[in-house]
Amino acid sequence: MNYKEALAFLNDPRWSGSKPGLERTRELLASLGNPEKKLKFVHVVGTNGKGSTAACIASCLRAAGYRTGLYTSPYVLRFNEQIQINGEQIPDNELGEATLAVAPFAVAMSDSPTQFELITALALNYFYNKGCDIVVLEAGMGGELDATNVIGAPEAAVICPIAYDHCQWLGSSLAEIAAVKGGIIKKGCDVAIFGSGAEADSVIEQKCAETGAKIYRPDFTQLSIISSGLNGCRFDYGRLKNVFLPLAGAYQPKNAAFAITVLDLLKDRGWNIKDTDIISGLKTVNWPGRYEVLRQNPTFILDGSHNPHGMKATADSLKRHFGGRKLIFLVGVMADKDIPAMMSFIAPMAERFIAVEPPNPRAMKPQALAELLFKLFGKPSSYYNSIEEGVEAAIASAGTEGVVVALGSLYFSGQVRAAVNNIMPETVHISVPVLTR
Repeated sequence: MNYKEALAFLNDPRWSGSKPGLERTRELLASLGNPEKKLKFVHVVGTNGKGSTAACIASCLRAAGYRTGLYTSPYVLRFNEQIQINGEQIPDNELGEATLAVAPFAVAMSDSPTQFELITALALNYFYNKGCDIVVLEAGMGGELDATNVIGAPEAAVICPIAYDHCQWLGSSLAEIAAVKGGIIKKGCDVAIFGSGAEADSVIEQKCAETGAKIYRPDFTQLSIISSGLNGCRFDYGRLKNVFLPLAGAYQPKNAAFAITVLDLLKDRGWNIKDTDIISGLKTVNWPGRYEVLRQNPTFILDGSHNPHGMKATADSLKRHFGGRKLIFLVGVMADKDIPAMMSFIAPMAERFIAVEPPNPRAMKPQALAELLFKLFGKPSSYYNSIEEGVEAAIASAGTEGVVVALGSLYFSGQVRAAVNNIMPETVHISVPVLTR
């Protein structure tokens, strides 16, 4: 099976939809010889920050000499991004081979797996066959019934910030959402908690008490930002000094500090991770599409914020980097999101909104989104039926001295990036951090 055939198989409509339960993933993995039982994991859940945190952890484990798998979703540019070993995406030919290995078992199932269940089983089998020492495994949605939760007790259960999102599936209160995400905590693992407030944290703490899991927490009072800019930041965190992180979001130092907490947990469990490995790993971490500067003149930022909690974090970053400047927002969102709450954080900074439609069946139509944004905030709002036209209009509106921020969904990130590359093909050059303590 070649790469094109593999993608066609994985995107076949028969795998579409979402179904509760772990039984299909377990059946598929059993047919493959249960590779998940022969691997060690760091299991990462949360509403926001889980991808960045997972990337930081994986980069540091790789720097420590461990053959490290990383499983994340959704992808930004290419499908292969979701499955990585030591920072390298699964090669096209190997994706074909990995798909061929799982395909006959998936086709033979009376209760067909969903696409995410199929890809999860494929990835776990691939990580085992490639001899990974440890896999950093990001849950897709929720935790307890997420396909990734077919694994046994992980080395670390990592609970990133919990907020309101996917409430129709996960629950209408933070306690209910936390209970679902805390479902990854099992007897024999230890737990790192970012901290999401008393309502959510108490649920996680109760689960830890029931399973005997030791709790690790970051101490953000020990985090001190040295400098910050659009190419990243430098910070001190406890014993670690002058750490460089090439991620621009103002929230990323906290994600990195939380990743350090997880690495300390792993050290306590016998993993050989030196402070120099952590510093080296964070220096080389790569996580595209999250407050990423694509170009300058105008400055063009691509961000994956897609819920109120994430949008607030992005708004804080924009205020830190651009002060009171007015910005052009290129937006595309899913229709089932809390759009008024999401956009309320960025609306005060908006010069205008430009609406487009992400390539997803759940996406809100751009005309409806533009009309809603104008009704809610009274800011000039236009729409385009293609993402490239929207990008071109946003760049023209900003002029060479302005700022464009594309956000609202990860699903349009690849097309936004491609459009920017077509319209502004020059390489980005970002100055050193400019905000210092």
